[in-house]
Amino acid sequence: MIYDASLDELLQKVWDGQRIDRAEAKRLYALPLEELGALADRRRQLAKAKAYHGRGNEIVTYNVDRNVNYTNVCNVYCKFCAFYRTEKDDDSYVITLAEMDQKIEETLALGGTQILLQGGHHPKLTKQWYLDFLSHIKAKFPQVNIHGFSPSEFVHFRDVFNESLEKIISDFKTAGLGSIPGGGGEILVDSVRQRVAPLKTMSNDWLEVMDIAHRLGLYSSATMMFGHVETIDDRIEHLDRLRQQQDKSLKRKAESGNAAMGHFTAFIGWTFQAEHTKLRAPTVGAHEYLKTQALGRIFLDNFENIQSSWVTQGLEIGQIALKYGANDLGSIMIEENVVSQAGTTFHMTVPGMHRLIQDLGYEPHQRDNWYQLVN
Repeated sequence: MIYDASLDELLQKVWDGQRIDRAEAKRLYALPLEELGALADRRRQLAKAKAYHGRGNEIVTYNVDRNVNYTNVCNVYCKFCAFYRTEKDDDSYVITLAEMDQKIEETLALGGTQILLQGGHHPKLTKQWYLDFLSHIKAKFPQVNIHGFSPSEFVHFRDVFNESLEKIISDFKTAGLGSIPGGGGEILVDSVRQRVAPLKTMSNDWLEVMDIAHRLGLYSSATMMFGHVETIDDRIEHLDRLRQQQDKSLKRKAESGNAAMGHFTAFIGWTFQAEHTKLRAPTVGAHEYLKTQALGRIFLDNFENIQSSWVTQGLEIGQIALKYGANDLGSIMIEENVVSQAGTTFHMTVPGMHRLIQDLGYEPHQRDNWYQLVN
């Protein structure tokens, strides 16, 4: 084997916690999985060193929430989605307030602190419907965080309501919205998005929603759905765009002295699930998933939290991912409808979450959306 001093320098750079560029990221991706995983675990330790009173390296967190799809009516027809329906379909729906109340009460009974609201791009729901919906939830369940509406939904709202993104997000926040999920990120490369979801929001609009939300004091998560038609370069470009936005949000927050401004709380990556979808693409397995997550941890040096996707990978790989850069197992997912429609139906309980975490020698703790411990 020929000695490569430049590779040694890159490995030391990663070990020391320094920022890498796109070319270096692609070079790291060529490493054996175990070696890349060890580097990602090192970066997890550096990222969490000061968290939870210096105990961040010992703690793995999880959340108890419920994913509520308030409607399955959608007019963007994503090729990778098996969940959407048209208004004419017999099984299309819009949730009622009574149904929503029941779901929240069940969530609270299980120790939940949050609901995740996501729906299709319904062409006929009005802005007042959404404001009344949020206000009802917040008035009846003030202790529950409403983590709702992906950027693609907000762009849809902009077009349907004929109002600015800033006005809509601000009004939704006033009505009770607490934070924004990173759904609809897919791959933030327009050439890819044109192939898998040509009617959905493009990359700049997705990022603009997050930028405005952060400025208005809403925190959000960031996601990547990979393993379909994209290349490794596309994945790295996606990570780079997220890192740039996080740099922008954190800089603005620091320079303004306004601690209430938001930023990305975490990165969550998952693989394309093909069953019952129209997208014909070769899916990828655990090896590719772990490699991509590890690279995400290393590249996203301004993200404190990386979440494992046991929902798509299964419990064992979700657990192993904690050694490949992740420090969080996400939610027990009291309810999940979108991924399960594509053929993936893994389930988790709080005791099960504790077992997965403790078996690796970590200490399990429930958290809220802002990664503050609740127990």
